[in-house]
Amino acid sequence: MKWLLAPVAFVALAWAAAALWFDGPSTPALAGGLAAAVGLGGAALYLRLRPAWRALAAVAVGVGAVALWWLRIPPSNDRDWQPDVARPAEVQFDGSRVTIRNVRNFHYRSETDFDPIWETREYDLDRLVGVDLFFSFWGPTLIAHTIASWEFEGAQPLAISIETRKEVGEEYSAILGFFRQFELYYVVADERDVVGVRTNHRGEHVYLYRIRMPVEDARALLVDYLETVEHIAHHPDWYNAFTHNCTTTIRRHVQHIGRGEPFDWRILVNGRLEELLYERGRIDTALPFAEIRERSEITERATAAGASLDFSRQIRVGLPAPER
Repeated sequence: MKWLLAPVAFVALAWAAAALWFDGPSTPALAGGLAAAVGLGGAALYLRLRPAWRALAAVAVGVGAVALWWLRIPPSNDRDWQPDVARPAEVQFDGSRVTIRNVRNFHYRSETDFDPIWETREYDLDRLVGVDLFFSFWGPTLIAHTIASWEFEGAQPLAISIETRKEVGEEYSAILGFFRQFELYYVVADERDVVGVRTNHRGEHVYLYRIRMPVEDARALLVDYLETVEHIAHHPDWYNAFTHNCTTTIRRHVQHIGRGEPFDWRILVNGRLEELLYERGRIDTALPFAEIRERSEITERATAAGASLDFSRQIRVGLPAPER
């Protein structure tokens, strides 16, 4: 039994050591010493102790102590934030009308050269048409960034991108994203901003799908999003690349409104999530998936639209549109 459970024990010890290394004391020597004591010391203890239950108990106590400390690390809204995430959106409801402050609508000359424009916008939830989903690929085809966007009659779409809130001088790391290094941030933005910066300045390939969802569900989903936006503006939360990322958090919101579906591995390997949406009939299925996907790429249209006020309409020309 001891040897059968050894991989589980060693993985747990490796996580605890990494948590201490990345999220522990700011002094590298102290963080490294604690990480080594838990990781290597815990592994040696596991191998030496007899019987098996004593070895497992020792690992459980050590890892459990680290986990209790780690879970109590507080997030913060008070850091030296990068300009594109400097302001959290704030939301106020008044019946069917919603006012959103700090909607991002930057004017970009390049990815790092822009005019920071923060707007206050009002939307009438009674005029909501539906919800769309963007997939943005920057390199690896198995992983994408997802952005939800709600369409309204007589108003610009409202896009919300779930991201990390990075400090000045900080860069995203896939490894650090699994630890408590980045606060959670909802980019509430104009599509010209949050989509256009990807297609026009980062060289990403973006696909847009109309989601087959009753308008009342799309409304409930948006309200759930906006309630979270308002909450984290005053009560910050942590981003996590596994449990609280751009796609798993969307699934949480869908579950909150009672429309969750069975878990599928493609929710984690979200570069394949488009296929899952097709299989479940959540996007247009009138044509084979390969053709639907080809028609759904908006990269060239977005690049051509640039900073046009008609950006959102132009990127949707010819887009497959299932009945909602």
